[in-house]
Amino acid sequence: MSTAPLDGITVIEIAGIGPVPFACDQLEDMGATIVRVDRPGGHGLPVTMSSIGRRSRATVSLDLKDDADRQIASTLISHADVLLDPYRPGVAERLGIGPDEMLERNHRLVYARVTGWGQHGPYASMAGHDINYIGLSGSLAAIGPQDVPMPPLNLVGDYGGGAMFAVTGILAALVERATTGLGQVIDVAMVDGAAALVGPIRDLHNAGLWSPQRRANLLDGGAPFYACYRTSDDEFMAVGALEPQFYSLLVSGLGLDEAMLGNRLDPGEWSRIAEIFSDTFATRTRQEWTEIFDGTDACVTPVLSMDEVGNHPHNTARQALVPTGSGPRPHPAPRFSGTQGFASTGQEALESAEALLVSLGIDRDAVDQMSDQGVVTVE
Repeated sequence: MSTAPLDGITVIEIAGIGPVPFACDQLEDMGATIVRVDRPGGHGLPVTMSSIGRRSRATVSLDLKDDADRQIASTLISHADVLLDPYRPGVAERLGIGPDEMLERNHRLVYARVTGWGQHGPYASMAGHDINYIGLSGSLAAIGPQDVPMPPLNLVGDYGGGAMFAVTGILAALVERATTGLGQVIDVAMVDGAAALVGPIRDLHNAGLWSPQRRANLLDGGAPFYACYRTSDDEFMAVGALEPQFYSLLVSGLGLDEAMLGNRLDPGEWSRIAEIFSDTFATRTRQEWTEIFDGTDACVTPVLSMDEVGNHPHNTARQALVPTGSGPRPHPAPRFSGTQGFASTGQEALESAEALLVSLGIDRDAVDQMSDQGVVTVE
């Protein structure tokens, strides 16, 4: 029977919000066993905030300021493959679970520190959120309408710049550990990740091919052939006809004369062409335009709401969403030809956490008592 790619890898997640739980979701989807260490009573945040990115999994409630609880946490970490630390610099050290202490006890540990500003620098100890990190990275200034930058949800800082760079670093460190036998500390800063994500746009800027003005460039909604247009039923179509052959198919599908539109690569013509496209898209419904462009290379597709995603034929064919007790979730990505991991059920997660505690030398009766008291649970 095939196993998931990260089968046998144990990850300790110090509970937080944003990038750390999302990174653990990705590792869990690839087969890792995740045990979350949370403070008694949880975050103290409203449920709508504390539940974001917190997939149901085994949780051990520990007060890391208490000597006995801290010892349990240290024991867990000393037998784990990976630790994800969401604290500001210095907090883990003050709690006695910093990298020096933990790597001395477990030299194979991959210790991933995920923060907004990184472990050093003038802003390292400051609070912040996604919008602050992407603002400092240069990416926020390039996104939005002409008059004001617009945060792209919290995809660029928290999830792209933080979580996914944490996953990349952890996987690289695990590969390296297979050679050296040693773990290491990973400094994951969301401001660094956001800057890396905008790197290709910076390359265009460095080459003089990107204007600092928003909606004046090829990929920021400035070009009429890379933008969204409202349909007659107040829905939208996404147009991405960058290449000339795709542009010709776009124009043909719209029933327009390409020669009459003028030079598509002249920014001085973009507003006029966009107005023609806008007027044309407004003559039909989203479904009508979808039927016209489906199966073509015009790079024109409907803009779907979250409620509509699962019903689209392409997403249905790929099982893009999988049902869970808390509603549909995206199918684990990427997909592997030989192995594929899925998040465990709540009962499996609880049994896994209990077995892990027993394997670390904690008496079975004590573990059962911890479960009965709600110290070990699934949240």
